[in-house]
Amino acid sequence: MLIAGVDEAGRGPIAGDVFAAAVILNTDDLIDGLDDSKKLCASRRSELDVQIKNRSIAWNIEQISVRVIDEINILQASLLAMKNAVEGLGQEIDLVRVDGCHKIAVNCTCESIVRGDQIHQEIAAASILAKVARDRYMSELAERFPGYGFERHKGYPTVHHLQALNTLGITKFHRRSFGPIKSMIRQ
Repeated sequence: MLIAGVDEAGRGPIAGDVFAAAVILNTDDLIDGLDDSKKLCASRRSELDVQIKNRSIAWNIEQISVRVIDEINILQASLLAMKNAVEGLGQEIDLVRVDGCHKIAVNCTCESIVRGDQIHQEIAAASILAKVARDRYMSELAERFPGYGFERHKGYPTVHHLQALNTLGITKFHRRSFGPIKSMIRQ
């Protein structure tokens, strides 16, 4: 039985794309230390990212742009990213386990599991891949847009980020449908 775990990264920030990953673990080659990505330090996530990619049966990472997030809303964009991640695995899957309370529209049985990344290894693996990919993306944005601190806050509305927005302005990577950005546009 092939089980895919799916999770997203980047629903809460006010800047940057949302990412999702899907992973089918090899049950004959289990990876030690898989956990909710938020419970792991960045260096441990990076180590596990490599192991997951090298030792899993299949994995896939997808991202949905800020433009699409603003068009269809963050929940729908997250679900689309997760659906695309599963479909991109290129495998006939028997079961998909999604972290959270929403199922995705896939051609097999789908379970939504709140805190699934703390319960199921395949969801934890997906959580790690999505988080590492999004963090790298935000570090790349930081190089393109110095001064915003994307490499530190990853697009979340921290005091530093909001101060940078007031000083430097809104970039095309800021989510215009999110409160703080929407408020700045109205001024």
